[in-house]
This record gives sequence, structure tokens and C-alpha cells, in this order.
Amino acid sequence: MRIKSKKKDTISNVADLNQTLHAASVDGADSLFVISSRLTGLVAGTIAQHGQERRLPVIASWREFVASGALLSYGPSRIFDAKRVAGYVQKVLNGAKPADLPIEQPVKFELVINLKTAKALGLNVPPPLLDRADEVIE
Repeated sequence: MRIKSKKKDTISNVADLNQTLHAASVDGADSLFVISSRLTGLVAGTIAQHGQERRLPVIASWREFVASGALLSYGPSRIFDAKRVAGYVQKVLNGAKPADLPIEQPVKFELVINLKTAKALGLNVPPPLLDRADEVIE
């Protein structure tokens, strides 16, 4: 995870998280954008709680962050991508050489908005944005 901060801008383990979030707040962060990874996935709830306590919108690329209390996420659909991976596995099991299979990029993206968090932050989400959301948590 990377945070623009004068003190510390990356974390490599859970122990660094509180120090890094505190540094971002002290340095005047007005929002947090979380790059999704295994590590940030483990601490999604802590990051979302920090954002709510300090009235900082948290935005991420995985929908699981929104379920943990982040304001919104926009990113590839992990469920759709998992099904595509299963298709690759099936091709390999049927004899295809992995090196011969094309590299694919995500094609299905989803927008998830947490209205409970928006309300807690005092934010109004415009109706056109809500209309475009794949899921709205109320």
C-alpha cells in the first residue's frame, strides 16, 4: 500500500498500518485510495474505520472494501475473472500449452457504493452515479 506522506509512504506488514494511516492524517490527507492486495485485503476493515473516524472517503478497487465500510470501489469483477481462470485451467487440463494461451485483461468492471458510509461522512452521492452502480449498500 502506498500513501503520499512525508513520513512513511509504504507498508509491508500489518504492524506498519496504524503508523502510516496516522502519518497520512497528520499530513492533511483528504481521502484514501487503497490499491488492492493481499495485505490491504486483510486490513480493509481497519482502513475503512480509520477513514470514517477521520471523515476521509476511502476508495478501493475491490468490492470487499466497500462491504468493510469503504465509500466506494471501482475495479475488475473478481467473480467474473475467477470464472475466466477456471476456463483457462480447463483448457490446460484438456492439453493446451499454457504458453500458447492468450493473455487476457479484465473486461467486466463493477462500481459498488456504500450509502451508509456516505451518510456517515456527510456526503451526498449524485443519483446518476447511483444509477450506474452495480451494487449499492444501504
